[in-house]
Amino acid sequence: MDTGSIAWGLTATALVLFMTPGVAFFYGGLVKAKSVVSMMMMSFGALGLISVLWILYGFNMSAVDGPLQFAGNPFSDFGLGALATGESANLDLLGATYGATFAIITIALISGAVADRAKFGSWMIFAGIWATLVYFPVAAWVWGGGWIMELGTTLGLSGVIDYAGGTAVHINAGAAALALALVLGKRIGFQKGITKPHNVPLVLLGAAILWFGWFGFNAGAEWLNGLENVGLIVVNTLGATAAAILGWMVVEKVKDGKATSVGAASGAVAGLVAITPACANLEPGWALLLGVLAGAVCAMAIEMKFKFGFDDSLDVVGIHLVGGIIGTLYLGFFAIDTGLFVGGDLGQLAVQAIAAFAVLIYSFVIAYILGLAIEKTIGFRVKNEDEVAGIDTSLHGEEGYALANV
Repeated sequence: MDTGSIAWGLTATALVLFMTPGVAFFYGGLVKAKSVVSMMMMSFGALGLISVLWILYGFNMSAVDGPLQFAGNPFSDFGLGALATGESANLDLLGATYGATFAIITIALISGAVADRAKFGSWMIFAGIWATLVYFPVAAWVWGGGWIMELGTTLGLSGVIDYAGGTAVHINAGAAALALALVLGKRIGFQKGITKPHNVPLVLLGAAILWFGWFGFNAGAEWLNGLENVGLIVVNTLGATAAAILGWMVVEKVKDGKATSVGAASGAVAGLVAITPACANLEPGWALLLGVLAGAVCAMAIEMKFKFGFDDSLDVVGIHLVGGIIGTLYLGFFAIDTGLFVGGDLGQLAVQAIAAFAVLIYSFVIAYILGLAIEKTIGFRVKNEDEVAGIDTSLHGEEGYALANV
């Protein structure tokens, strides 16, 4: 492989890793000032834990020998010793590291659903077990030769398209977030407008970092393909995200009378989520339409928690689950050559829907059972008095903003 492609693989890996601090900033700015450390620590905790688990056994689990295998053998190369001494160790280890960054951010995304009320230790236990039981196997299903990757061949249809993680990352994380929101219950005094973002610039900084890193997220795997489709991927990543900002702001203006900066940042994330599975398989015009739809629909979807009474604190469900579903199913209509409205038939939509809802159901069920088990044993939710006071001091002994006269 040429050195330019390897250099892009290294750069993309760093970009995607940087996205997890981006999530920390984005989520951190949205919560109360007295919970910002706790919120950001859940992302950094995931970064530490999942990196270690991926190197020990997660990478081994993320590839299978055929569609009937649930996951790879976690002990086949425990600690990646054999990979590190193989003839192609340089490329193999870079690929493994790139895969780790996806696992890390998927777990970090879930934390937004339980902001202001989750114990850090319980979160870390959940993160490690959920990654083992859900993310590592699902990554094998989608990208590692598993049943989703082979679904089209099995059914005699077009293959499932999920270039960068609509199912494995966003639907997966969004379904788990919904499960945890149900297990932990509502924040004290839960109602519309219960809290305001304590630091809007932090939210915008986080969204900007995410958009920056997403070019590695979507176009990163092209280092293995000779950068053949990188131009299409990057223009779609730009266009869909920009269009989603506009779609979200229009809905906000019509619904509430004002377009907000937090809404613009949330719209950008919704667009990034939706284009993730579709970035390499849409013409740019259809990517713009996807962005507008994702921004508008997700802006309305975040109201679901008030209608249905679940407290998804930072709208992981409304943005990542809904946006992931939109992007994944949209390919059934507009994927180049195989979409229903661009020369294909219903086969593409069928396989997209099967993959999306299979991951959704599996992730939700495992996350709900796991979250409930933790809550009933060691406890997942903090004490009410700690929640009201803010959980930074009680959980971490720190304050996000320690101001004093000197």
